[in-house]
Amino acid sequence: MYGLLNGLTVVEGAAFIAGPSCGLHLAQMGATVIRFDQIGGGPDSKRWPIGPSGQSLYWEGLNKGKKSIAINLGSPAGRELAQRVATGGDGLFVTNFPVDGFLSHEKLSALRDDLICLRVMGWADGTPAVDYTINAAVGVPWLTGHADDPRPVNHVLPAWDLLAGAQGAFSLLAAERARAAGGGGREIRLALSDLAAATMGNLGNVAEVLLGGGKDRPRSGNNLFGAFGRDFPTADGERVMIVAITPKQWTGLVNALGIAGGIAALEGTLGVNFARDEGARFTHRAQVDALVEAALAQLPLATCAEVFEQTGCTWSVYRTVAQALDKEPRLFGENPIFATVQHAGGDAYPTPGSAARMPGDSRAPAAASPRIGQHTDEVLATLLNMGSGEIGRLHDEGTVA
Repeated sequence: MYGLLNGLTVVEGAAFIAGPSCGLHLAQMGATVIRFDQIGGGPDSKRWPIGPSGQSLYWEGLNKGKKSIAINLGSPAGRELAQRVATGGDGLFVTNFPVDGFLSHEKLSALRDDLICLRVMGWADGTPAVDYTINAAVGVPWLTGHADDPRPVNHVLPAWDLLAGAQGAFSLLAAERARAAGGGGREIRLALSDLAAATMGNLGNVAEVLLGGGKDRPRSGNNLFGAFGRDFPTADGERVMIVAITPKQWTGLVNALGIAGGIAALEGTLGVNFARDEGARFTHRAQVDALVEAALAQLPLATCAEVFEQTGCTWSVYRTVAQALDKEPRLFGENPIFATVQHAGGDAYPTPGSAARMPGDSRAPAAASPRIGQHTDEVLATLLNMGSGEIGRLHDEGTVA
């Protein structure tokens, strides 16, 4: 964690990934992030993976370093209190609650006209959606998978949610900067549908279809589209991913595998130059892959590692998460973004702080996740300036816990 946003307070009323990851990014840069939850936990408080004590490791991971207040959001008094919390502090609010309702921008801005509200949505028209349904709608599952398998391939990584968290943090800070310059408050609506559509456009996928007669590209399995890259087995049954995009990477791979003669002969037959044209490596991937696969079939993993490192190839061994934890110290064991932290669920384990490294700044260890409602009294006292009597009354009424 870093202290670049020290002194900034953000309130979060959100569940699942996009909104909480936005708050997480801000907290890891030093902001005080206060999230409110339903008493007993919201819809994501028990999501898998589950730890040995029954705690949601998912919830702990996305909410570490935040303060938690538990409110009865089903009661009129609880909803009114949530509105006061959302508009407190610096007037920065992150939510994925519906556009209409008790946390609408109209209702909240009536309480604080300089409020900046970031609202994560599914579809931009308000239709409910999650990452996986947007991904199906935008076409990505038909781009992945092998050509001889007609089934769409869903992704495991919730990419649109994670991008929304990062885009949301950026947008919120941009709006805060504009407000500081006299721009006033505003609502920011960030829809997963817009994010997915824009990303497909930014990567050329939209133009590719529109300018190509409305045809989708054929699926190419594990081959990297438009360049050389694929998984290959080694002589001892391991599997490696090799990528060669630049001429230097391609030349290094050819030299490492000792296939320069075969590649030259193939280039002569096809009338291409693979070093200069990465697209040709993809177009003729069947012939190129066959030469690479035959060479790797003669080399055990240890030899591959030696020759690849000598020639500067871009490659990696396929590993499970458990294997990566054991064999990739650069990722986990020796990675300074991790620190062993005792979490509210009762277990201690290596926990990441910010993924950004700032060599000139001191990095504080990753923070622990809170218990739901752990900071209720503290938040009511400091954010809303409530006295102990009023706080006690809210507890007695069941409005907070």
